[in-house]
Amino acid sequence: MTKKEIFDFVIVGAGSAGCVLAARLSESGRYSVLLLESGPRDWSPWIHIPLGFSKLFYHKTLNWMYDSEPESELNSRCLYQPRGKVLGGTSSINGLMYIRGNRADYNDWRNLGSEGWGYEDVLPYFKKMENQSRGSDDYHGVSGPLSISDHPFRHPIGEAILGAGVDLGYKLNEDFNGSLQDGFGRYQLNTFKRRRHSSATAYLASARKRANLEVRTKSHVTRIIIDKGRAVGIEYINGSELLSVSARREVLLCGGAFNSPQILQLSGIGPGALLQSLGIK
Repeated sequence: MTKKEIFDFVIVGAGSAGCVLAARLSESGRYSVLLLESGPRDWSPWIHIPLGFSKLFYHKTLNWMYDSEPESELNSRCLYQPRGKVLGGTSSINGLMYIRGNRADYNDWRNLGSEGWGYEDVLPYFKKMENQSRGSDDYHGVSGPLSISDHPFRHPIGEAILGAGVDLGYKLNEDFNGSLQDGFGRYQLNTFKRRRHSSATAYLASARKRANLEVRTKSHVTRIIIDKGRAVGIEYINGSELLSVSARREVLLCGGAFNSPQILQLSGIGPGALLQSLGIK
């Protein structure tokens, strides 16, 4: 271990959530913020060229390239799960389609006790983050950092498929992020001036100029440091060094749907019997 550093906030993972938190928490200048990312900087041109996502689908440096466990409902097949390992996380390697969760899911969360997570609760935040090329309305905003735009090209085959859907009696949906998600329609994209607009581009690029925000890439978190039931810091590997950093206020875990639970379990938080069988206290 080298000398221990202290920041107000330590954020694990510079993906879709981590970049937003780093930008927002460092905005006032009152707090010191450290953002740790296992992958490298988002320098690859394939990240920024929209068609380049096909080059990133099996990219060993920028993609965790996970597989699921065998799925009993799919004849025990394993499904490939690409996840971004780079600034911007999966928002730097995905297919750029801009689609929100379904209204019913948010309302289910609220009804199950997650106060503040109903659709009407989260909608203002969706609007706040958007720079919508179509303009503002009841479902969209134009003053946010994340640019959303229509695809610049309409292929005749795609238009024929939409027409066939309408001929069969299905609704032509002009906005999958509006009042309804049912129907046939055209997706919008996370692009700005025909380049990918990831969370790293939208939120982190300008925030990195702040003196109170430090971003460290190629920093792989191994566990959360816990003292008397409270998360007080992070242990991580950078190169050949095992390092630690403390958080005065909070540790924010933004590793995504796979890596966040993994880090929790490596830190001793999770199913007791499973962890004990692996020698984790």
